[in-house]
Amino acid sequence: MNPIFLAVIAIAFIILVIGIVITLGERGEVEQRLESFGGAERGAPEEAGPAKRVSPLGEAFNRALAGRSFAARLSTQLARADLKLTVGEYLALLVIAILAGGGIGYVTSGQSPIFAILGAVAGYIVPGIYMGAMQSRRLNRFNDQLGDTINLLVNGLRSGYSILQAMEAVARELPPPVSHEFDRVIKEVQLGLTMEQALQNMLRRVKSDDLDLVVTAINVQREVGGNLAEILEVISHTIRERVRIKGEIRVLTAQGMLTGYVISGLPIAITLLLYLLNRQYISRLWTSGTCGWIMIAAGLILIVSGFLIIQKIVRIEI
Repeated sequence: MNPIFLAVIAIAFIILVIGIVITLGERGEVEQRLESFGGAERGAPEEAGPAKRVSPLGEAFNRALAGRSFAARLSTQLARADLKLTVGEYLALLVIAILAGGGIGYVTSGQSPIFAILGAVAGYIVPGIYMGAMQSRRLNRFNDQLGDTINLLVNGLRSGYSILQAMEAVARELPPPVSHEFDRVIKEVQLGLTMEQALQNMLRRVKSDDLDLVVTAINVQREVGGNLAEILEVISHTIRERVRIKGEIRVLTAQGMLTGYVISGLPIAITLLLYLLNRQYISRLWTSGTCGWIMIAAGLILIVSGFLIIQKIVRIEI
């Protein structure tokens, strides 16, 4: 059977499995929030939610990982990416991706164990890359909306609202992800958590330095008093300027970032293309002895180091 056809079937199977796992992983919003962010552990009351549909493989992982520190860290990472998966479901998906990647590499390479290992490694890396990309995308959107959020909070406070009422206006008027996060804060306070705990939960879900300033200002004002509207207005001006400067830097460094991706991906793409067009020619690189493997290792080290150096140059912290 044609290896390309088998690869297409395998990819379709992976997509189907991912859809099934995500569908089985859907839960009630309140239940998910309390489990993921520690509300249930602190004794917060729960609300009735929709009937929970469970994934047997994901639930087995959840029971095995109960109380593990890395499971808590992974749960935080999933929350930051806004992926509706438990830790067990994510690990089950990771195992499936590893097996599927190894199978694709094994079939498309003519039953080569080396490419099976490379495919398994790719299956292990890709879910993490996707989760990191979703985290970055969500964080950037949140930071872009934070200036308007603070302005709305300031206007609400000056019109006589309490801080919780102003947050309700933010949750009602602004688009996601800001509206979802502030809506969670409101619901957690209504469920019995203190304002400080709810804000710290939001800060754990959204790892933003700008949000940290806002949360610190609100917590300090609740402890010692003061004009919160004026403090938030100053913070809003600082955040807007930072967002503007970041946008300018992003434009100026876009070519350098694209160059890093192209230079790093081009050798790998050419190697795969040569393998598909002339397998006997390129396979001498790893069948001719130790020298070929040394060349492969050196090439990979140079590619990774060059990519990291370029990223270090073009990423400017503000």
